[in-house]
Amino acid sequence: MAVPAVAVIASSNVVLPSHPLIWYHGRWDSSRGTWWTGSGLTLHVEGLSSLSLQLGRKTTQPSVAVGLSVNYGPFTDLKLTNGTNQIPLNITATPRGGLPRSLVIRLNVQGWQNNNMYLEKIILNNGAKILPYAPSRLSFQFIGDSLSAGQYLSNGVDGAWPFLVAETFKAEQSIQAQPGGCLTDQVCWGNAHGISYQFFRTEDNGYYYNPNHNYTTPWDFHKDYPPTHVFIEAGANDNAYNVSGANLTTTYLGFIAKLRRIYPTQPIFVVGAWGWPDQDGTVYYYYDGVFEDVVAKRSALGDKHIYFIDTKGWVGWDDIFSDNKHPNTPGHAHIAEQLTAWLQKWGLKPQKSWPTVVG
Repeated sequence: MAVPAVAVIASSNVVLPSHPLIWYHGRWDSSRGTWWTGSGLTLHVEGLSSLSLQLGRKTTQPSVAVGLSVNYGPFTDLKLTNGTNQIPLNITATPRGGLPRSLVIRLNVQGWQNNNMYLEKIILNNGAKILPYAPSRLSFQFIGDSLSAGQYLSNGVDGAWPFLVAETFKAEQSIQAQPGGCLTDQVCWGNAHGISYQFFRTEDNGYYYNPNHNYTTPWDFHKDYPPTHVFIEAGANDNAYNVSGANLTTTYLGFIAKLRRIYPTQPIFVVGAWGWPDQDGTVYYYYDGVFEDVVAKRSALGDKHIYFIDTKGWVGWDDIFSDNKHPNTPGHAHIAEQLTAWLQKWGLKPQKSWPTVVG
């Protein structure tokens, strides 16, 4: 989203969701409710010593899991509920003594489901002032399934490789990842639609089971801070539902063609399958050659900004949960490390610092 050039001082310590200097990311509906894992907000506040969020009745019950980072520190886990929630800032003194002049507060929903946080008010201490937030020049858009969403991790998406990679590069992030979702638009593991359809909607597939919001609305991509790089990881669930390689190729090509209408020149990275490892050291790789073929076909059409990331060998038995073969916490970190190295070799370098100066 565009950031106004000047600060707007709240007339009181109550800040409404329409305040122009709240930096929203991910997908929020018209009632200021979050959808899709990783969606959230960022505040840059001067003179902050107390922060509360008042959430509405449609907020996931009994609580919604949220990650909190203060001044770009590690994310800690919170459980927020309908009503007023005091946010623990745990502010430390500056090297000169005293409290920091300003703080950057980042909040995001961690769960791939039960992730609806409906914002009604932000309550600051008297005298606190919201300042503009200068976003990173890098912005990563991730599209995927459970292997990208952090399913089964205690801290959800905050421990998943897409989020870890974005943090390493000091990039803004938006993660549309739906566990159980096929890329093909069909019912898969309880998902009413495939990723190739749902990505273009405000709501994730959780809408289908939400008694307060059981419908979808088109997503307005003008609301996004434009991504500089786009990553797609999909296909595991199509394979489970016996979608042929030829049909997946057709779906993938159609999906990328639609993405190109929104992201005409951004690099698009097709992330290959790291497969399903077994304890004996073997790995089952699904759709062998299909992802490379998708990239080759797009390149033949003249797309000069499409790339295949070969992830074979990236994930072994120790990197997964033995009962479901999804990446565990060390596994996600391992994937993130290897993708970071791949991107650096490709030519992308992590930023030295975040643009918004704090302290």
